[in-house]
Amino acid sequence: MTVVDSPAHASTAPTAPPPPVAGEPRWTRPALVGLLVATAVLYLWRLGDSGWANAYYSAAAQAGSQSWEAWFFGSTDSANSITVDKTPAALWFMGLSARVFGVNAWSILVPQALMGVASVGLLHAAVKRTSGAVAGLVAGAVLALTPVAVLMFRFDNPDALLVLLLVAGAYCTVRATEKASWRWLALAGAAVGFAFLAKMLQAFLVLPAFGLAYLVFARATLGRKALHLLGALGAMVVAGGWWIAVVELVPAASRPFIGGSQTNSVLELTLGYNGFGRLTGDEVGSVGGGAGGGWGTTGWFRLFGSEMGSQIAWLLPAAAVLLVAGWWAGDRAARVGLAVWGGWLVVTAVVFSYMNGIIHGYYTVALAPAIGAVVGIGAAALWRKRADPMALAGLSGAVALAALQAYLLLTSWSSTLAVAVLILGFIAAAGFFFSPKVFVPVALVAALLGPGAYSVATAATPHSGAIPSAGPAGTGGFRGGGGGMGGGMGGLLNAPTPGAELVSLLRNSSRTWAAAAVGSNNAAGYQLGSGMPVMAVGGFNGTDPAPTLEGFQRLVADGRIHYFLGGAGMSGSTGSDAAQEIAAWVQQNFSASTVDGVAVYDLTVGAQG
Repeated sequence: MTVVDSPAHASTAPTAPPPPVAGEPRWTRPALVGLLVATAVLYLWRLGDSGWANAYYSAAAQAGSQSWEAWFFGSTDSANSITVDKTPAALWFMGLSARVFGVNAWSILVPQALMGVASVGLLHAAVKRTSGAVAGLVAGAVLALTPVAVLMFRFDNPDALLVLLLVAGAYCTVRATEKASWRWLALAGAAVGFAFLAKMLQAFLVLPAFGLAYLVFARATLGRKALHLLGALGAMVVAGGWWIAVVELVPAASRPFIGGSQTNSVLELTLGYNGFGRLTGDEVGSVGGGAGGGWGTTGWFRLFGSEMGSQIAWLLPAAAVLLVAGWWAGDRAARVGLAVWGGWLVVTAVVFSYMNGIIHGYYTVALAPAIGAVVGIGAAALWRKRADPMALAGLSGAVALAALQAYLLLTSWSSTLAVAVLILGFIAAAGFFFSPKVFVPVALVAALLGPGAYSVATAATPHSGAIPSAGPAGTGGFRGGGGGMGGGMGGLLNAPTPGAELVSLLRNSSRTWAAAAVGSNNAAGYQLGSGMPVMAVGGFNGTDPAPTLEGFQRLVADGRIHYFLGGAGMSGSTGSDAAQEIAAWVQQNFSASTVDGVAVYDLTVGAQG
């Protein structure tokens, strides 16, 4: 393995050193093509096996394919009763795909897979600019083979678009530092702003790293850099704020209710339920969590625990070593990269480790690009300095830690593979001190075999429901199924699959909403099965005041809702009880019939006296 060092005069050049591309090994270009093709195969292979994946978002994509208003606002149904509890950028891509190719699993999931391939390619390009093509290939391979990345790039949650846009923002930041370019920095701000429209405030976790890297490494006066950062901030506000402004300016009566809020306000959703509430745990309307409403034990070991460890922790210890050792060994260009990606990694890891609100293992996909980049950049920096025993010690320690971590994560799934990875890792770690070039392939296999095998198993396993977890069947985590909910067939986290008789009943309705059901996943299953709009009473958790009992009664009186399906839904949250009140009113005033195991109330038949 050979990597051309940066020019010796880089530390005194008037601008940042040029990307170290001249003299790269010829095999790196076909290797990149091979990496991208292999990533595409991994992310597209048996993609349809997961069906609707997260039916909550699939139903919203279906609605967006039927109604432009639903597409713009991110409504869960084409009649626009309520939105998803996120900003809708990810739904825009899925909705357009479903509009062009029809509503099916492939049209909804393929955009996510393509975003994954694009993320790997863009990560390679970003890392290559600071540390060379080999480092870029390592970074891309780590991202491609991170189990939680394989999961989320084959799923319809907003995280795929979030990751792609944040990687784009990091790429633009690296470009901006090279010549103190305000244009590239503004593009970085715009990418983060658009990422906000994918998953709200989580997108902003990278801002400290991007801003600090530019302040420290861009070659310009402090005043000029401050102006550039203000310009990037403005670009971010415009890219992410225009949709918020439109929603706030449109009268509430002329748009759907903002799901996840208690006051029909997207600002409340942004700052509360999906904002600071995620940090403090004060999330009005949430249900679940542990004692006192918490979501697991906080602390540094959370990322290595049972929920998150197998998702993301495979190379996390190695990345920590390579971040510090790479900074010591690297030149200025490498340090630019480590500032951008290392800062991203540290800030996001700290927030995920200590946040008290809703958090799930799949959130950690946001760490995957940063881990890949730090591993690639740090390893390349140490490799260039391999004549120094300290550099070899850094490489050896990183490989040993990666093998040990993989062993710990693999033992509950495949003890044979766990032992093999551990032996290979320790052989490579020791071999670096005798013949570094000979043992590089062994080190790469030891580092990537564990997460790679787990990723292939993830791709081979169908995943569905609101809280997916990477890995093969039987390794823990949530992959679908679940209990019933108040008389319905679905649940808070799962969508029902309606039978043929119920589907026919809904399809024969000519009302604005063929039916209403408590909770978005319940409604989503009936809607996807029938192709007809189904009102999600109370939003995702059934705890939003949408509609109120009085509002629902008016809609029934006007003949706009045909059937009510299932029962009362969740209780015991800090949100609205409107959904329970509606279900109780329906049960008291209308007769139920059972269709395919579901309690069906015909709201067009006069209420019982």
